[in-house]
Amino acid sequence: MSSASLAVPRIAHPDSVRIAALSAAIALNLAALLAVMRPLAPHLAEQVQRLADMQIHWVTTPPEVKPPPTLDIKPLVQPKPMAHPQVQPRPVVAPEPMASDDSPMAVPTVTPTMVSDAPDTGAQAAPVEATLAYKAVPLKYPPQALHAHMEGTVLLRVLVDEQGVPQDVVIAKSSGYALLDRSAREQVLKGWKFEPAMANGRAIRAWARVPVSFNLNEL
Repeated sequence: MSSASLAVPRIAHPDSVRIAALSAAIALNLAALLAVMRPLAPHLAEQVQRLADMQIHWVTTPPEVKPPPTLDIKPLVQPKPMAHPQVQPRPVVAPEPMASDDSPMAVPTVTPTMVSDAPDTGAQAAPVEATLAYKAVPLKYPPQALHAHMEGTVLLRVLVDEQGVPQDVVIAKSSGYALLDRSAREQVLKGWKFEPAMANGRAIRAWARVPVSFNLNEL
């Protein structure tokens, strides 16, 4: 047997210098890692707290709105106009002047007013315009107007009832003097007599136009 086969293997012992060097390197790396991670720790904690406080709102889909139904609009039918029968007016015949011993009748030469024939409904119709004969009472000149030499003609509208009595007198055109206008209105309303207007064979109320003249030469 040779001496080589009987040789005992030698066990390697660790090198203390190498171990110390490796330990120092590991310690330095750990220190560097801790130094790097320390500033990041508060920032990471703040981010985690912000994420925890964040509120999440779920957005729901709005319901579908159905369009309104279509309306079938038909054109408006215009009603047919109704035909009205035409009524032919009948002229009002002016009555003959009434004779009087103390004063003559004054009949204006105006075309007679046309009054339409209408059914008698029982209600009083509005007065019409007509030409009426009347019995004029001699005018009394107002003393103040006589002294002031006032002259003029007043045109009056007189409302005559069914008996020929004046019910209202309106000044249609002034003479230029309020004193003459007022005197003419009062004298016609109190003392004059008219022939009433006739329609359908009966007397009706009517308006008549009457001129009243104040002339100093006729005194």
